[in-house]
Amino acid sequence: MPNELLADLKQTKPYKTVAQEAHISIARTAAVLGHAFEETLKPFGITSTQYNVLRILRGAGADGLCRNDIRERMVTPVPDVTRLLDRLEDMALITRARGVSDRRHMTARITKDGLRLLDRVDQPVLDSHERLLGHVSERDVRTLLTLLAKVRHPA
Repeated sequence: MPNELLADLKQTKPYKTVAQEAHISIARTAAVLGHAFEETLKPFGITSTQYNVLRILRGAGADGLCRNDIRERMVTPVPDVTRLLDRLEDMALITRARGVSDRRHMTARITKDGLRLLDRVDQPVLDSHERLLGHVSERDVRTLLTLLAKVRHPA
């Protein structure tokens, strides 16, 4: 049976190890899923990174979170969370306020506009997940989740 990954990438030389092939396959799959996810969000005027921050802040509730707490919870880390928060604030999707006891501490909170945007985005995102993974059985998806966790957290 021909190697589907080699065919997808129009390569003819086999991989040196199965670990190399797995790494490239994970990267390729992440790129395919990431691109499709960005296309889902494009009509709403936000990126997947901005969406991630908005979801984090929605989950934080009225208390909000500081920049470092947001950074720790992000699916894909970014080098400059401050600039990301600046853009979301410029879009009126979040607000930031300085702490009373420590003026250096800034707390970010999602705005009503941010919540309304997420309400509009939630179903298209779920539809996207189903479109991209719905052809795989639930059992196989659970196996995939277990394997990916093993890759992220070696014993």
